[in-house]
Order: sequence, then structure tokens, then C-alpha cells
Amino acid sequence: MKITVTDSGDEFYRAAAWRIAAAIAMNPRAVIGLSTGRTTGNIHRSLCSIHRAAGFDVSKVTFFGLDEVTGVDRDYAGACYTMLRNELIDELGIPESNFLMLPVESDDFGVSCREFTDEIARRGGIDLLMLGLGENGHLGFNQPGSPLNGQCRLAEMDPVLEARIRRETGSAPDHRLGGVTLGVRDIMHARRIVLVANGRNKTDIARQMLTADISSDIPATVLQLHPDCEFLFDRDAAAWMEKEN
Repeated sequence: MKITVTDSGDEFYRAAAWRIAAAIAMNPRAVIGLSTGRTTGNIHRSLCSIHRAAGFDVSKVTFFGLDEVTGVDRDYAGACYTMLRNELIDELGIPESNFLMLPVESDDFGVSCREFTDEIARRGGIDLLMLGLGENGHLGFNQPGSPLNGQCRLAEMDPVLEARIRRETGSAPDHRLGGVTLGVRDIMHARRIVLVANGRNKTDIARQMLTADISSDIPATVLQLHPDCEFLFDRDAAAWMEKEN
């Protein structure tokens, strides 16, 4: 188990961004999975800054999103597609053919999920997967209780997130919202994973992720079993480690 703790927020974001840059330098055709959220947005912007300075080739890299909100317009500001485009994809000039996303709408999400994972496999599988850590230990839309052997699928949305999205989109009460996500099994098939967590609000769940028994109650605990997973924290998220030492 590899744990890295940075001294500052800026160092945390740049360290995570350099993990992505290094993966591209090692393999210009790398397949890299990205997550969305408050933490990862700054990582993506930091990667863009590194790219502007270093100018490394990203023309053959494939980026894909771990998950997506369903039942919304794709150009909704909270859609993972739009967030990744605004934070990273457009800035790096990634062609649409090398930016893979699960759909916000589908006549058959089962088929769409299989097509998505089949395309990732066709490109050689996941070289690097960047994961954020939910405050309840979720990974993507794999909320507590999700099967640890689950594959890419349509999933229920956290009620707090659903309420916020309904407010922002003006969705009718009977309009179904949800999330579609890589499953835990898909996540564990990535060759390398970097799990990022920062802030005091992540201190307790970071501790549980690394010390609790592996259980679907905290999906992130399964990462203890991954052969090449780095846990990257800032000082606040890693505060529990100082208390125990």
C-alpha cells in the first residue's frame, strides 16, 4: 500500500496532475480515467498548466469519465461530460474520438454500458484511473451497499446530490434522475489507480478506507486489495495518521 501526503493544497493538486502527465509520458497512447468533483477539478486545471509549460503530446491519449449523471441535458453544468470538457478536454485539444463518456440518456443503459467498457478494452484497457473519495466512501456512483463485484451499470443517485440537481435543472418530481458508473469490478481492473482525497471533511473516511474491513458498506475499502493503488492525501485528509503515530 503506497500512501503519499503533501504539505500544501497546491502541492497536492500538482502532485496528482503530475501522476497523469507521467502516465502520458510513459505511454503516449495511454487510456486514462478521470473523476469529477471539487477536488479533481483543480487537479485537471493544474494538468492544463503543466501542459502549457511542458507541451507534451496528448494527441493519442484516450480520456474517459468514470461516471455520468443521467436524466439531464449533456450541456448541463453539472454533467460530468461538461465538467471534464471545461476543466481539461478542450484546453488540451483532445479530439472527440479520444474522449469517451457514458451517456446521460439511453434507450438501453445495459447496452450502452457494455459498449462503453468494450471500447475501453478495445483501446487496451485502463492504464491509469484517477479516483476521488466520497465522504461516505463511495467511488463514482458506487454508493454504500453497491456490490463489490459489480460491473458498469445504471445506479441510484445519492439523495442529497439528486435534490441539488433537481433544483439546478428544474426537473419535475416524476422525472427520473440517476447515475451510470463503472462498477467496482471495472475499477479494480485498472492497471494503476491513484485515489485522491483532501480536506478535513475526508479525514475520517480516509482512515476507514485504509483500516476498516473490506466491505460494500464502504466501497473504497476494496482498494486495499489493488496491486498498484497510490493513496494521495493532503495534510488535512491524512490528519488521522498523525494522531495514531
